[in-house]
Amino acid sequence: MRKKVTVVGAGNVGATLAQRIVELNLADVALVDVVEGVPQGKALDLMESGPLMGYDAGIIGSNGYEETANSDLIVITAGLARKPGMSRDDLLAANGDIVRKVAAETARHSPKAVMIVVTNPMDVMAFVAMQESGFPRERVLGMGGVLDSARFRTFIAMEMGVSVENTHAFVLGGHGDTMVPLPRYSTVAGIPITELMTKAQIDKLVGRTQNGGAEIVALLKTGSAYYAPAAATLEMVEAILLDKKKILPCSVLLTGEYGVDRVFAGVPVKLGAKGVEQVVEVKLNAEEKAAFMKSVEAVKAGCAKFT
Repeated sequence: MRKKVTVVGAGNVGATLAQRIVELNLADVALVDVVEGVPQGKALDLMESGPLMGYDAGIIGSNGYEETANSDLIVITAGLARKPGMSRDDLLAANGDIVRKVAAETARHSPKAVMIVVTNPMDVMAFVAMQESGFPRERVLGMGGVLDSARFRTFIAMEMGVSVENTHAFVLGGHGDTMVPLPRYSTVAGIPITELMTKAQIDKLVGRTQNGGAEIVALLKTGSAYYAPAAATLEMVEAILLDKKKILPCSVLLTGEYGVDRVFAGVPVKLGAKGVEQVVEVKLNAEEKAAFMKSVEAVKAGCAKFT
């Protein structure tokens, strides 16, 4: 019997994620959205793609939550997208109300699921989702670090003229302008980029990574990124559904790790069938630690509005 994934939000991120899940035959999908006809239409369109793309995974669209029952995994993408000039934090109040309702409803129908939050500002929304769902911290996590690391890897590969497969990157902290890319732990074929690039080059890539989402918003003008966010979420979904024990940077509730308590922040974690199986702590130097704590304080300020 196939696993089941609920994706709430049938916009660009949610629909793209649903497409990638069924194309890989990873799970059946329940696609939920408040706009009548949109999830149903996209689900039917994807079902009709099955014979051509060679997948049997099913997908159903709904405006309610009954069809989401007994999901193994819940992904929340619902919310307002950023517009040019907006920060992720500008979305705080509106998306907070949306995530509250979604988390409560999906948790009620799938009380044993793992929940991944994509909606921005992601770290704060993950905090809201955990409050409303009542799930333990192992089963509520935010997608941010995987995306930010992918962006950093992309920029490193472009700068060095190498395959992205040779690059590994490490980004900690909140999914926002205060995120903390870590050049010391970012490599090309195992070689730290601090040995391959000048400080000026690295600083440029770090800055571009921190503003990666805003750069795309400015180019699109009418929306925000969705291909890479969907791909980043898919990597997390796959790690959980297939119990891969994969180490990925995700936003989780820290309870003493890194000297932080009761705040969501991006750190490396081991992902398996039960969600977060281990928080991996790495040694930070004084500069990295200060930047990480600054990022944590920014998330904490957002969470304070929901306590």
